[in-house]
Amino acid sequence: MPDTQNPPALDTQGGGPGIRVRPDLYDESYSEEEYQEMLSMYEGTMASIAEGEIVQSKVLRITENAVILDVGFKSEGSVPLDEFKDRPSEGDEVEVFLEHLEDSDGAVVLSKKKADFMRVWEKIRHAYEADEPVEGTLMKKIKGGVVVSVMGVDAFLPGSQIALRRVPNIDELLGQSFLFKIIKLNKRRRNIVVSRRVILETERAEKRGHLMKELEVGQLRKGVVKNITDFGAFIDLGGVDGLLHITDMSYGRVSHPSEVVAISQEVEVKILDIDWDRERISLGMKQLSPYPWKDVAAKYPVGTRVQGKVVSITNYGAFVELEPGIEGLVHISEMSWTRNVRHPSKIVSIGETIEAVVLKVDESDEKISLGMKQTEQDPWMTLPTRYPIGSRIAGKVRNLTSFGAFVEIEPGIDGLIHISDMSWTKRVQHPSEVVKKGDAVDVMVLNIDVDNKRISLGLKQAEEDPWLRIGENYPVGTAMRGRVVRLMDKGVVVDLGDDLEGFVPMSQLGKEDITQPGEAVQEGQVVECVVLEVDPIHHRIVVGVTGYPDEPIIPPQRPVVEPDDEEAPEAPPEAPVALEAPAAGDVAEVDAAEPKVE
Repeated sequence: MPDTQNPPALDTQGGGPGIRVRPDLYDESYSEEEYQEMLSMYEGTMASIAEGEIVQSKVLRITENAVILDVGFKSEGSVPLDEFKDRPSEGDEVEVFLEHLEDSDGAVVLSKKKADFMRVWEKIRHAYEADEPVEGTLMKKIKGGVVVSVMGVDAFLPGSQIALRRVPNIDELLGQSFLFKIIKLNKRRRNIVVSRRVILETERAEKRGHLMKELEVGQLRKGVVKNITDFGAFIDLGGVDGLLHITDMSYGRVSHPSEVVAISQEVEVKILDIDWDRERISLGMKQLSPYPWKDVAAKYPVGTRVQGKVVSITNYGAFVELEPGIEGLVHISEMSWTRNVRHPSKIVSIGETIEAVVLKVDESDEKISLGMKQTEQDPWMTLPTRYPIGSRIAGKVRNLTSFGAFVEIEPGIDGLIHISDMSWTKRVQHPSEVVKKGDAVDVMVLNIDVDNKRISLGLKQAEEDPWLRIGENYPVGTAMRGRVVRLMDKGVVVDLGDDLEGFVPMSQLGKEDITQPGEAVQEGQVVECVVLEVDPIHHRIVVGVTGYPDEPIIPPQRPVVEPDDEEAPEAPPEAPVALEAPAAGDVAEVDAAEPKVE
């Protein structure tokens, strides 16, 4: 029989503290077998529990801010009510974390929050070790990435692991749930790093494997526009991206891909080329439509009048869209019959609808030449009838050049007064000596070149030839006074007044033993002279110097030509000039000593 005065201490199987048997159990006599049987029955009522473990408990009751639990120990435990996500009911079985078997008051210390974390951590660790995906929700954006809630535990999602490409606006993804792979786990620091990109790369690799077997050049596929650049758009074909280049979007002119497609738009494309080694797929949209240049010559025969919209302007012309995919060029030379167009923008503007005539069609090179001026009658064809040679007309000086003056005789039609046709008596060095820009002048039509679009006009021909009376007004021997205006190789030119110039051969300068006129006179010097010869037929007068008055020398003023930005007809070649000089001392042979225009 056991010693009833000193009952034995019984230990639990879990290694907990000894269990004391109440002394009154020994008031009755038991056999050894009965005692052991009764002791075994008592031990069976004790749960095998230990500190630092998750134990099963039963809700006994719920107070205002706590839940009282029975964990099968001699005393009850309590857990704050706010540790429960869902309010429990009496009798519910819940898991709790046993922190201490008894505190200073002898109560069991339990934690529902730690038990939940331990269970979640176990699941997370299992998913990490098994390389299984876990579901999470993007909660908030932080520096470098996003906080993701995984099974109620915060994890970190780096910005580079959100998607395959950089996400421009992360805020749009907050609140959405995705599958993630755990790529880093540290229990001591409770650090969890997840990645969505790993999931996407795996999916893309699987889809790419299927697409490599399915995709073929020439196939028509549907895709979604993922990104737009200046040179084209990237299309997601279902795991593999292809490039839709801007030149393959339309047969027409496309300034930017955004004119044709938009982000997230579903489009149908044709596979043009596949390079799996470089992971490049070329796509096309215009290839889904018929080739517009087929039979274009029959559709737009030469001579046909067409209408189109100006879509581009260059230095050499304007491109006109006749229909989507078909453009024609109006060359700058085909824009106007009468205007010398310096730039096409002077005539047309982008977006303007114009009328033109088809001049040439080249299907192989996809070119159509158009003409705007051909829509009107060429006014040059009727000029010889309207302005016969020898007719006198009025015009306005529109532009001056070194070789003459352009005179507008009607809108868009300019004629040239050559410098040699400006004065009967004076050798004109520059047109500004005779006319000014904007002057109204009367001229005579000398010649019309319809093929080269040129009209020759004469200013002096509109007046009577004064040489018919110069011989009478200035007979040989007439004493005159003049001023030297030009030095030449064989003599000098003297201004005799009234726009009359005379030539003084070097032998008639009154100086001996000189080799050039500059040794005797200077430009601007006044000389006294006498008329030696008057030739009305060749329009010249020859004089000899008789004296050099002591008067101030006034150098002749040269005309200053200001640049002119206005449009002017193309400069024709100057009239041929024959230069001759008389023999020294021989007045009779002074033939064309003054340069003249033949």
